Amino acid sequence: MTSRHWFRRYRSALKTPGAAAFFLASVPARVGVAMAGLGIVWLVHAETGSFGTAGLVTGSFAVAETLVGPQAARLMDRFGQSRVLVPLLCAHAGAVAALVALAVTGAPPVALMAAGLAAGATVPQFGALSAARWSALLHGRAELTPAFALETLGNEVAFLLGPALAVLMATQVHPAAGTVLAGALVVGSGLVFAAQLRTAPAPVPDRTAAHGPGALWNRDFATLLAVNLALGVFFGSMQVSVSAFADIHHTASAAGLLYGLMSVASLLTGLAYGRHRLRTAPEVQLALILAFLACASLLPVLADAPWQLGLALLLLGAGVAPCIIVSSTLIESVMDRSVLTQAFTWTNSASAAGIAVSAAVVGRLVDGPGGTRAGFAVPFVFLALTATAVLSWSRRPSAGSKAPLPQA
Repeated sequence: MTSRHWFRRYRSALKTPGAAAFFLASVPARVGVAMAGLGIVWLVHAETGSFGTAGLVTGSFAVAETLVGPQAARLMDRFGQSRVLVPLLCAHAGAVAALVALAVTGAPPVALMAAGLAAGATVPQFGALSAARWSALLHGRAELTPAFALETLGNEVAFLLGPALAVLMATQVHPAAGTVLAGALVVGSGLVFAAQLRTAPAPVPDRTAAHGPGALWNRDFATLLAVNLALGVFFGSMQVSVSAFADIHHTASAAGLLYGLMSVASLLTGLAYGRHRLRTAPEVQLALILAFLACASLLPVLADAPWQLGLALLLLGAGVAPCIIVSSTLIESVMDRSVLTQAFTWTNSASAAGIAVSAAVVGRLVDGPGGTRAGFAVPFVFLALTATAVLSWSRRPSAGSKAPLPQA
């Protein structure tokens, strides 16, 4: 199969007027968001000498991002992305500047946490904003699935590059450099993104009935929210369990490589999935992919050597990107247009919450008698339960029927 045929559907999506401009503008901003957490850790630790304080400030950033992000998205659905995004980015620039200034001048932890809260509360969810724009441009068209595949690719690349870049800047340039660069990427690229006015979804006034709770909180959305929560649990559990496994087997330096194998497999299968047309209903596809992930997540439990874990993670990674792509496609199809940015933002928040909680819980489990096997078993439980719930949801006559779905 030629590379020309391979990328034809992706080119078709990007050739949609205005699409390449907003998508390419969002990628550096996503890298900045991915840098933020580690950048803050290195900044605060370097200036205070305490990982405990660094963790508190980083946690404040993450909590604010998770809780306030959907509220900002609600304003964007009502008033339009650009009208809300510009002042939000200006506030983020001020919050990051305040955090850096407070850190380098030896401010107390409470002040640093307050600045961390402000920075997290003002960081935009560019994945959700970009997905909403793709939906506005390609709703009901076959190019929507490769567009969401590009979204997944953009996020994967950002979270591969961002943490490494944050550590490099903080250790080789200055402890504040990672945080400063992260803020600059978010604000600079975000303003370019906001300037793409013709691709922004049309705002829906709050007086419209569709803005009521039923437009967002219903069984369809709850099921898809559970999928993203389960994915967050999967990511958080794997990050801790893989690191602990590598340390136990005296290959701690290989932890990043092992986890990277899963990311590489996810990138490749995401690209492959995005170019195919499958006849199976997307909600059934989602249930099958979750079932595959649940079964494959048992393989790390059986691993006794790093090379065995690497093979298991390669297989696991093959299901990650397709799961995210189908989930995004279903969210786009079942949710009312007036709350679409909120819906994408809430699913991002669900994933973040799953990562945070599972990382804390699994950290305790791997220190216990069950060790890493107990940590690796956690994703199986959540994915199996979620696959069952999605399969039940897919059998409902109304499942996925809000609008016609482009076939993946």
